[in-house]
Amino acid sequence: MVTLTFLTIVIMPKNISSGLKEVARYAGVSIATVSRVINADPKVKSETALAVQKAIKELGYRPNRVAQRLRATTARRRLVGLLIPDIQNPYYVDIIRG
Repeated sequence: MVTLTFLTIVIMPKNISSGLKEVARYAGVSIATVSRVINADPKVKSETALAVQKAIKELGYRPNRVAQRLRATTARRRLVGLLIPDIQNPYYVDIIRG
């Protein structure tokens, strides 16, 4: 019997922004912890915060502004996301216009 083991290493270029998931994996913490560090939650231990900040810097993490606007709670910053299969189909255009 032959056992094969594969190891995949992904090296991300600096110009591609990482997401919270990648930062969490790199720092060895949960996504929630990364979020808490970004939002300066005082409950996060200082050594954990430092590990997350290091991961953020090394991976080139930048917040996704569109995602932030989708989650905004103020009326001024509200944004609705639409996923439609065909932008050229007049049926969908009529639905979007309301």
